[in-house]
Amino acid sequence: MAESRPDILNRILQRKFEEIAVAKQQYSLDQLRQQIKAASATRGFIQSLLDKQASGLSAVIAEIKKASPSKGVIRKDFDPVQIAESYVKGGAACISILTDRDFFQGHDRYLVAARNACLLPVIRKDFIIDPYQVYESRALGADCILLIVSALEDRVLKDLYRLSSELGMDTLVEVHNPRELERAMYLGLDILGINNRNLHTFETSLSTTLDLLQQIPESCLVVTESGIHSSEDVRLMRDHGVNSFLVGEAFMRAEDPGTELQALFFA
Repeated sequence: MAESRPDILNRILQRKFEEIAVAKQQYSLDQLRQQIKAASATRGFIQSLLDKQASGLSAVIAEIKKASPSKGVIRKDFDPVQIAESYVKGGAACISILTDRDFFQGHDRYLVAARNACLLPVIRKDFIIDPYQVYESRALGADCILLIVSALEDRVLKDLYRLSSELGMDTLVEVHNPRELERAMYLGLDILGINNRNLHTFETSLSTTLDLLQQIPESCLVVTESGIHSSEDVRLMRDHGVNSFLVGEAFMRAEDPGTELQALFFA
């Protein structure tokens, strides 16, 4: 069973159910399946992270995010294509794209535009709670999807995870605490995201990742998410064997996101 959720997450999920109902009326599942048949092959999201790590470098999932519920608008000068191109120059392994409209001011077209502008794998970062969205993600061109354990019951989590794999995508499963980690590990994960942000307080603590590491098998690739703002933060994680990072806000507030990426991870 999913644990009690923060009010903001409940509001987001309620709105997401409404969005899905409308989308199903406008574009059928059969139409999505036909679109998927014509879609290009997925790019290996996990493999791109592993390749970067194998070269001895940090594997960075660089995020394209205009706004958030807690911070409001993060980047006014928002051009997904330019940002994606900047991330490529900065050395990103993959790109994360927010597509939630009401709370993060994202859009599906941002994913399409960013992916078409580069050769990096992209993850659709949204609140995925229904199989329709998994098909939709593949039809849009996503190479990976995000599944948030705190948003899903166990059965739904398992079904969405399996469907994503069947459609040829990788899946980043995200946890925030030991109980969510315990639930996630039943899936036999290849990759796991640990979000350092407390969804109740919105505060971040890198100890969230560090405290959970000993419970994760070495075969599972760990991605630390949120709260990475300095070279010291990067060094702390790498000293503990965490070499994959998902970073958004630190880049989005910079004049040139890719230059900031390079300075933070590869200077």
